Amino acid sequence: MVRTETALQQALNWANTHEAATLVRFQDLLRIPSISVDPSYASAIQRCAEWLHAELVRIGLQQCVLLPTGGPPIVYGEWLAAGADRPTVLIYAHYDVMPVDPLAQWLSPPFEPTIREHRLYARGAIDDKCGVAISLAALEAMLSTSGQLPLNVKILFEGEEECGSPHLAAFVAAQAELLRADLLVVSDGGGQPGQPLIMAGVRGTVDAEVIVRGPRTDLHSGAYGGVVHNPIHLVGQIIAALHDADGRVRIPGFYADVRPLSPAERALIASFEPLLLERAREETGLSTFWGESLATYGERATAQPTCDVNGVWGGYQGPGGKTVIPAQAGFKVSMRVVPGQDPRVIMQLFSAYVASFAVDTLQIEVRPGATNWPATLLYDGPVLDLLQQTYATTWGKPAQVYRAGGCVPLLGLIQQTLGTPLLDLGFGVGENSHAPNEYLVLDYFQRGIQTAIHFYHGLAAVPRAEIHA
Repeated sequence: MVRTETALQQALNWANTHEAATLVRFQDLLRIPSISVDPSYASAIQRCAEWLHAELVRIGLQQCVLLPTGGPPIVYGEWLAAGADRPTVLIYAHYDVMPVDPLAQWLSPPFEPTIREHRLYARGAIDDKCGVAISLAALEAMLSTSGQLPLNVKILFEGEEECGSPHLAAFVAAQAELLRADLLVVSDGGGQPGQPLIMAGVRGTVDAEVIVRGPRTDLHSGAYGGVVHNPIHLVGQIIAALHDADGRVRIPGFYADVRPLSPAERALIASFEPLLLERAREETGLSTFWGESLATYGERATAQPTCDVNGVWGGYQGPGGKTVIPAQAGFKVSMRVVPGQDPRVIMQLFSAYVASFAVDTLQIEVRPGATNWPATLLYDGPVLDLLQQTYATTWGKPAQVYRAGGCVPLLGLIQQTLGTPLLDLGFGVGENSHAPNEYLVLDYFQRGIQTAIHFYHGLAAVPRAEIHA
């Protein structure tokens, strides 16, 4: 099967002439409140999966199914008629979204897509329903014009990325053969206005909750203060002991397996550190950051492991005072892990450290949460060169390659279990992905479709052996 410039241009033209209809379908997708962390939205998650399944069928993909996971279904489809000599790409994005709280800060309802000043406001607009919609739009443009794709494609849309993908490990183990591909393209993330970005790595995560229990009920602090051990006091003691004054994590063995950065990795981090710092100052309003004695800002933000308390609870939280010793208190923690570290080992080390604070007067429980592996994505080689050429064509400039401090659970899992090369092709150009007033800059919606069409046509010409080199 020979691909020509004509086929490429026909797909690009089709995408341009159908932009309005494609945008309407994207807004239909955004209206579905597919919040995965809240069980009360389970029916919306299912409805979103079914909507996407219907879209895969409509645009002409084959073997379109909803695959059970024990949680939200995986939306799967494929088109494998390009031939064994052409690469097979697994396209990944997620259709679940974060909660919308605090709702009062939204200027328009989060699930009623609203366009203001060339921005499309809605929950999921950039994280990550644009990755879903733009990927589908590019495939539809190619299938609608030539009736075929330039390479073999498998689609995997996940519905629980925002809650740590707790069912994904068992799913990948059960469906390893189905998911085998020459390249996994992750369409989660994106760029900045005027500047495309390519992720070179993501950290993994380890989540846990610690609960400290004392008396069987809340007690009057006047009657029992000083004689009943207050659970909040022990919670505070544990939290205070997690870091030293410089910000170094004090859990024994926490850094033992961290793989040292290579000179090339340090150079890569140095190249994007000014961009990271500029964005950090804008988003935080801060000029000084924690842990400066440990490593550079770029290394601390993307390549060093972390431990953060994300929430603390216990005692009276209402207005005024209430003199009680609470029966329970606790905190939630998330840790970021980097190459070399095993998230399961880090969970064990954390649990043992917390247990070392045991006393006769209180009970401590550690509830393990998600454990996800870090991953290293392609940041050099022929496929990366092709993507940079694509950005030069569609954006007028190459992308800035960077490491991400966040996590995409599937990436580390696929790399650990299948060894598939990973590549970032994100489309989320906008702001506030986990905050009120999330928006996509509309100028980049069509540009994302054009970028995907160019890239997949170019990838079809890359020998499979070079992708795996």
